[in-house]
Amino acid sequence: MRVLVTGGAGYIGSHTLLELMAQGHEVCVYDSYVNANPKVLDRVRSLSNGKLGDVTGDVRDAAGLDAVFSDFEPEAVIHFAGLKAVGESEERPLAYYDVNVGGTLTLLHAMDRAGCRKIIFSSSATVYGEPVYLPYDEAHPTAPLSVYGRTKLMAEQILADWSKQAGDRAAVLLRYFNPVGAHHSGEIGEDPSDIPNNLVPYIAQVAIGKRPALQVFGTDYDTPDGTGLRDYIHVVDLARAHVAALGYAAGNAGCQPFNIGTGQSVSVRQMVAAFERACGAPIPTRTAPRRAGDIAAMQADPSRAKAAFGWRAEHSLDEMMASTWRWQSQNPDGYGNG
Repeated sequence: MRVLVTGGAGYIGSHTLLELMAQGHEVCVYDSYVNANPKVLDRVRSLSNGKLGDVTGDVRDAAGLDAVFSDFEPEAVIHFAGLKAVGESEERPLAYYDVNVGGTLTLLHAMDRAGCRKIIFSSSATVYGEPVYLPYDEAHPTAPLSVYGRTKLMAEQILADWSKQAGDRAAVLLRYFNPVGAHHSGEIGEDPSDIPNNLVPYIAQVAIGKRPALQVFGTDYDTPDGTGLRDYIHVVDLARAHVAALGYAAGNAGCQPFNIGTGQSVSVRQMVAAFERACGAPIPTRTAPRRAGDIAAMQADPSRAKAAFGWRAEHSLDEMMASTWRWQSQNPDGYGNG
């Protein structure tokens, strides 16, 4: 299948490219490189020994999208392109609506003009908000607590309405929990352009000496060790979910959401301990007050994805941390070191 991957040079996108190419799909990346480094595509080509098309462009640019649809003629789209920091979304709400919602609208118009009817959407578990019950299943009420989460939910609603307009349209909404880890080669991984917003890349930067200590936000939650619980998933497992979802979309019309997580929750302290095992050294930590908007626990029920397209997470917590350490230690400056 010919697959256009918007935002394909990003953290999750780059790992998905490798999985797509390994399955014989023909792939073209469309990326503005606002949150990515074009060097990652050279590494993907080297690791895959395959051909990979790439076009520089913004997902809000209708003419740019029309050009890539005309040249590449994709049969399906995997849509990663978007802004993704929860905290930043509160500071720049209009930018988040512009890119995450407006960009999705522009992309769907381009797909309609080109007759492309299949899309896999990069969504988020943040659409659920405070848990009414755990684990979250796809029937859980959606009440996002952040601008970022609201943009994801709004895009989901647009995709659901779009999918109803013709019998062959398919939109698969993948609600990610907490992606971590890196490719087993250590050649591609998460490369934050500034201070990391997420726990694991911050721990990794502490481990190599870039940051003095990890701040643990909140130690008084109603959890076994007082720190927040999250469902962490290896990025390679997440990438494979996209390939499985692509096969599902090829044979199933309509719009369906799927949780993509492990079904297990791990605390901040447990994550630190796992990383210490991976790097063989202690990780300095400091306690800090809870952050506004943080919840005590998140956990996925991923059973619908297994039933629908045979996907389940396979990597362990120790594998997640070992691959992160391999990537960070081999690339202390991320893609900036060549």
